[in-house]
Amino acid sequence: MTTTEASPADRKRWFVLVSIALSALITTIDSSVLTVAIPTIIRDFDSSLPSVQWVLTGYSLVVASLLIIGGRLGDVFGHRGTFVGGALLFAAGSLLATVSWSVPTLFVGEALIEGIGAALMLPATLAVISITFQGRERATAFAVWGAVIGFGVSIGPVIGGVLTSELSWRWAFGINLVVAPLSALGVLLFLPRGERDRRRPRLDVAGAALVSSGLFLLVFGISEGGRYGWWRPLEGLTIGGTEVWPSSRPVSVTAVVFAVAAVLLIAFVAVERRKERAGRDPLFEFGQLRHRGFRYGLLTNAVLAMGQVGLMFVLSVFLQDAVGLSALDTGWWLLPMGPAIIVGSRAGASMTHRVGITATVRWGLVLQCSGLSIAAIFANPTVAFVTMCVAVVLFGVGIGIASSQLTNVVLSDVSDEKSGVASGINNTMRQVGAALGIAIVGTILAVQTVHHTTAEIRASGLSPAVQADAIKGVRSASSNYRPPAEAPPAVAATLEHAVVQGVGDATSPALWFTVGTSLLGIAFSFLIPRIATPPRPSDDVSRTMEFLESLEAIEPIEPSRDVVLGPRASD
Repeated sequence: MTTTEASPADRKRWFVLVSIALSALITTIDSSVLTVAIPTIIRDFDSSLPSVQWVLTGYSLVVASLLIIGGRLGDVFGHRGTFVGGALLFAAGSLLATVSWSVPTLFVGEALIEGIGAALMLPATLAVISITFQGRERATAFAVWGAVIGFGVSIGPVIGGVLTSELSWRWAFGINLVVAPLSALGVLLFLPRGERDRRRPRLDVAGAALVSSGLFLLVFGISEGGRYGWWRPLEGLTIGGTEVWPSSRPVSVTAVVFAVAAVLLIAFVAVERRKERAGRDPLFEFGQLRHRGFRYGLLTNAVLAMGQVGLMFVLSVFLQDAVGLSALDTGWWLLPMGPAIIVGSRAGASMTHRVGITATVRWGLVLQCSGLSIAAIFANPTVAFVTMCVAVVLFGVGIGIASSQLTNVVLSDVSDEKSGVASGINNTMRQVGAALGIAIVGTILAVQTVHHTTAEIRASGLSPAVQADAIKGVRSASSNYRPPAEAPPAVAATLEHAVVQGVGDATSPALWFTVGTSLLGIAFSFLIPRIATPPRPSDDVSRTMEFLESLEAIEPIEPSRDVVLGPRASD
């Protein structure tokens, strides 16, 4: 029997797969490290929780605003060039984040530049695999890509914890400086140029500008309302040393920001509807909302993302600042979530043949809500590892089950020629939900931390002068407050205990908000029409695509320090 050797061209495509897989891995681990490193970054930059949360929120907003445009740039100019450009931008943002000297520079590097790079890379990755591989090889390529994502979700917290605890959180971005250019080089060397779309769809720059600025102002109002006042001014807004909205005005800048955000978002809807009627490639086709599966699937996906990233954000701060764990410890505590998501995604694919797609989504949301409820009930500084493990496993399985079928729900009654646009809108709504989740949960956590910590200080029996100084510091730094170096040991210990207790007491309200979002998702899921169950997958491609659909919704997990499976005393 004669064995046919693969040609050099055939072998090259596997180098393309390696390049694509590496890009997926660094984006997963990069986000994991940043989330788990929040307490460390706050201390390094002497900043506050609301300021650092802007880095995470900004990344989601940038990706949400540009994801569809990134896909269309690939259609117009070729996915090869778009991926390479996105990878190089991602590396440039990582360079700035690595050497960042303040929260604003970290924001520009991680949220803005890396966000733009990710918006160009992400739509191109699966397109490049689809173009490069055919038949059963395509199934293998998708399986490798999905396995890398799953590996990053599972091991990201531990890797991030090691980097944050033993080296520096900056190493997470430093690694990207090597891997991202290597990914771009691999695609340039081994992926042939493809044909560009002759139709050349228009780029909706106006729509992207309106929705991104409107969402930015909306998130700014949610995040900073406690600082500047929700209606009555508490503090003036200063930008670049210039006071643009003094505290003497009759209303706070927050109220004005909300009003402008509403105007911009309403204008976005009007512009998109006009472009859709004229057939001018709108960023968001509102006409597709007439499909119930599309409409309520998007809403369910958005609130699912709100609860998911909200839990990640809250637990990272809680486990480190209240329980007393380090970054690596937090990673070990949250490690079970990654495998649970993967198990849930496989279970979700099987459940559709027994209970149907819509019921599968509902069961997943119920399990997610159960995990969140357990975390909210038992969130206190003495929580046991086993209790938190049960919560994150239930949550992870629920996320895997629900998200594995939500893409099916969204695309169920959308025509084939609109499926690409609908998929982009689905991913965009997920990023919008993530941004709003971080903003709202971060605000609740920060406000409640200040409230409970000041109450602890007032009940501490310390002198009025010490209390006044400490309360002023807590209102400024929130969970990052540290007693002054000259404070007597007993006073310092009392103030440190107040902060730990304050963060612990603030965690439950924040987690109960995520429970509320899950309940809202369950309510939306009952508005989704019954969707026909697809036939059982008969080949590897179908099975792999089901798995990948579930992985699209996975947000990275967070990490923390020494391997401790129970609470330990703060140093």
